[in-house]
Amino acid sequence: MKRIAVLTSGGDAPGMNAAIRAVVRVGLDRGMEVMGIRNGYKGLLEGDCYSMGARDVGGIIQMAGTILGSARCREFETEEGQLKGLEQLRQKGIEGLVVIGGNGSQTGACALSRRGFPVVGVASTIDNDLYGSDITIGVNTALDVALEAIDRLKVTASSHHRAFLVEVMGRKCGYLALTAGIAGGAEVIVLPEKEMDPEAVAAELRAAYDKGKKHAIVVVAEGANYDAEKISEHFRANRARLGFEVRATKLGHTQRGGNPTAFDRLLGTRLGAAAAYHLKGGEHGVLVGLIKGEIATTPLEEVAGKKKPVDLRMLELAQVLAK
Repeated sequence: MKRIAVLTSGGDAPGMNAAIRAVVRVGLDRGMEVMGIRNGYKGLLEGDCYSMGARDVGGIIQMAGTILGSARCREFETEEGQLKGLEQLRQKGIEGLVVIGGNGSQTGACALSRRGFPVVGVASTIDNDLYGSDITIGVNTALDVALEAIDRLKVTASSHHRAFLVEVMGRKCGYLALTAGIAGGAEVIVLPEKEMDPEAVAAELRAAYDKGKKHAIVVVAEGANYDAEKISEHFRANRARLGFEVRATKLGHTQRGGNPTAFDRLLGTRLGAAAAYHLKGGEHGVLVGLIKGEIATTPLEEVAGKKKPVDLRMLELAQVLAK
């Protein structure tokens, strides 16, 4: 294999640049030319790519986001779009592709693999809902950002004897909310996987108050049916009956914008390097991830279109610790 390409797709995640850097430098070390495809599958369909040298990835390991850019691309979900992408790869003499991204990105990678093109996926999403990796690129940084916000809000909550809602990202996966809630000592955690309505939240907060707690933190996953905004609205509308309000803070995309932690820089480096090694060695149609502390591969067929569940035993632990 003489020429490969790398793209980042879907939501950006801190540590993607470390993975890009590793793909490029390991690829060059193994005698391959490495092309960078701008803006994910959209860039692939447009043929927007360029040859990357070792200096092109210098000084990026500490940067958040992705130097290649990312974009959603509905066209690539169609058969016509996939064939168009394959034609672009063939026209440019690209013999293998590294796809850095989450569920949607790896579903696209699997589609190319099914059509016979050599692809290796790299597990990268702050949601941590991707099969084939115990933890994905970006999760550690996003968790640290969420935890810092929770710690700061906890100080204010304590000073003013208030309850605060903190909404974290994760789409329909509650992993970030669950782990941030446990690490941040939250009194209540609301997840898509185990819904809790505002009245149940109010009951938990009242119980905490009755136990002598003068402040409280509620961590809410953005994908829950009752998100932070809906819960806070319910409290405002029923303040006279409930006896108190809650203040909501939505962290949003700040979680994706933090400079990658040492863990995410190392994880991105290890997974990106492994992807280049596998393509050069002829192993493709797989996702590279971290399983039980080791770099491992999982067939893309087993990854595409699936969602890794949250361990709800951790929620039971959180409820015990909140007492």
